Amino acid sequence: MAKASQDVVERGVHAGNLLREVAQACGGGGGGKPEFARAGINDPSKLRQALEIAPQVLARQLGGVSQGCKG
Repeated sequence: MAKASQDVVERGVHAGNLLREVAQACGGGGGGKPEFARAGINDPSKLRQALEIAPQVLARQLGGVSQGCKG
């Protein structure tokens, strides 16, 4: 699950698109609205790889500007 506040949605973040792309790296799928989304995975062995692409996806959504996302 992912949730995005209105201020980051206004800057270009879309929780549904983020989760969809991250879940696809694990053979899963998902989606939702810009503010809230859910996803599922089919291959848990690829979870670390999927989570590592999340900051890259966020940077793309924000127009290529990385804000130093750390988890």
